[in-house]
Order: sequence, then structure tokens, then C-alpha cells
Amino acid sequence: MSAKVLNGTELAAKVKAELKVKVEALREKGINSGLAVIIVGDDPASRVYVNHKKNDCAEIGIKSFEYALPASTSEEELLELIDTLNNDSSVNGILVQLPLRKHINEDRVIAAINPEKDADCFHPVNVGNLMIGKPQFLPCTPAGVVELLEANNIQIEGKHCVVVGRSNIVGKPQAILLLAKNATVTICHSKTANIADICRSADILVVAIGKAEFIKPEYVKPGAVVIDVGVSRGADGKLVGDVQFSTVSEIASAITKVTGGVGPMTRAMLMKNTVKATLLQNNLL
Repeated sequence: MSAKVLNGTELAAKVKAELKVKVEALREKGINSGLAVIIVGDDPASRVYVNHKKNDCAEIGIKSFEYALPASTSEEELLELIDTLNNDSSVNGILVQLPLRKHINEDRVIAAINPEKDADCFHPVNVGNLMIGKPQFLPCTPAGVVELLEANNIQIEGKHCVVVGRSNIVGKPQAILLLAKNATVTICHSKTANIADICRSADILVVAIGKAEFIKPEYVKPGAVVIDVGVSRGADGKLVGDVQFSTVSEIASAITKVTGGVGPMTRAMLMKNTVKATLLQNNLL
């Protein structure tokens, strides 16, 4: 029996339709919602993501401000732009597309964003709030994963969730969000011993390491739910996930595909954070 494929595209469309209603209601009160996206250089993958975000904004009615800066932009110039946007009331959310060029300190840039406009939930203040269970915003990809599970009536509470990967963007915050839903959480990483055994003990397996088809059937317990967050390119140049979909889908109960799975949910959660930021900044929450 093959696994149920969890459809992130469908759910993201539903989330965006709900946000569109909220944005229209705000507009009737004379309040516009705005998201500023900064991209430094011309990385093709980053450009694709930024274009998707622009389309999402247009779909929902959020005003999109794009700042496409040359690769030679200095850290000081970038920090000056962020300061300007922090003080611009028409901008409710600020997103700096990562990764940045090597001459720019990412930590300094993230810390410069006003925490109330931190649409990605990367600022240390927002990460701290998440850690103590009082988040103002939720990190986009981990929140998208949780929403995808809940929308498909997959129980998280009391389950053993294994997160493979410990990045600040996905792995660590994913573990915190699952813990907040009363799961028992194990984090695996490149130094984990017996990783296949630990993965095989998971009721819900979330993989975010960017290693093509790392998770094979022997890593998965029959009937487990498998969420594939990683994206890389195979030898043939095609997009592949961290999970060997063709074989793992034969033993999992539910699974995501590399396209139409977590990606659309990440962007929908970014839109959700931007609308929430607009409400907060207008004292409507």
C-alpha cells in the first residue's frame, strides 16, 4: 500500500485565501499590509524564491517592496537599508533572502531587523520567545510542517518525532514546535550514531539536511509519516528531496513530495507572519 501524499500546494492556497479576506478587511479600515524583500546578488535559486513570494503577495493583496541589490553591496549599505525599512510604516514585514555574500555578516543583518517586522522569525528575540513558548511569530518552514500535519489529522501529541538536521532555520525550531505540540522529540545530525535505528523509531520523521535521497526504506518504520524538507539537485539536474520517495512511499502511511509539499507551506506561513505583523503594528491583536 502506498502512502498518502500530503498536498502542500492545496493547503497553502486555502491559507492564502483566508489571509486575503483579512487583508481586504484591513484595507477597508485604511490599513495596507506591506512586505519588503531584500536580495543581494543574483543567485538563481534565491531569485526563484523571491519571485514566488512576490506572486504570493499579489495574490493576497499584500504590497510587495523588492530591493534587488548588486553583489558588491557592502554590509553597511545593507544595514542602512534595513534601518530605513524599520522606520517605514508602510513596511510591516522585512525579509532578507539568505544566504548572503561572504563579506556580509548574516547574524548582524538579522539582528538589525526590528523584531516586530521579522517576517522570517530569525531575530534572536523571536527565537527566544519561541524557545520559552511565547512566540510572536512562527518560523515559516517548521510552522508549515505542523500545519500540514494538523490539516491532515495526523496526531502529533504523544508521538515520537525524529528531526534529522539541526539548522537554525529548520531543524532546531522544528523540534521546538513539535515539542510545543506535546510530541517526544529526538534530533539527529551528522555526528549521530546509529542514525538509521533512531529514524526507524519515529512515528513522524522530518528530514531537513539537503542530502539527496539520504533517507531510504531501512530508515523508516512501516506506517510512519515522512516529511521531506530538503531540496537538492540530482546528477541529472532534477530536483530531489532528502527522502527516496519512490521506495519510502511504499512503506510510509503519509509522505510529502519534493515539489508541492513543504515549499508552498513555507511561503504561506511567511504571508501569515506578514499579516500578523500588520495587525500587531496597528494594535489590532
